[in-house]
Amino acid sequence: MTKDGDDNAVIYLDQSVMNVLKWQKERQDAERARLGSAWVDHDLVFARDGFKLYRGEAGGPQDPENISARWCTLRHRLHLTDDFRIHDWRHSKVTNDLEAGENPVEVSANVRHHSPAYTMAKYGHSREDGARRLAASGAGRLGLSSLV
Repeated sequence: MTKDGDDNAVIYLDQSVMNVLKWQKERQDAERARLGSAWVDHDLVFARDGFKLYRGEAGGPQDPENISARWCTLRHRLHLTDDFRIHDWRHSKVTNDLEAGENPVEVSANVRHHSPAYTMAKYGHSREDGARRLAASGAGRLGLSSLV
């Protein structure tokens, strides 16, 4: 189920993300098999492993502190700045899609925004150069550039 409560949502991913999710599923299946009855399945993609069983059940939600620590390690390995948040990847994806000229309706639907207008209001600020190029090309198609 998505955070907006839609349990029938279809979210399209590219193959590289699918490969990471398949690897995670294999890793988690092995952990589930290793722990047997100590694993309580909550149908999570990134469940708590059995490293510290005394702090809670394996298979349950991850500790927020654990996720933050892992994120810090990954951010360091990727040479990202200390202020780069996990959610910044989502923002970067939307911004890059719009700057690449992708259809705002599709971009909005893919990130589960309620409307393309919301997506453009939230992420369109970085499209100033694109807007200038669009205006110039429109003027060229109309033949207005020859009037200057």
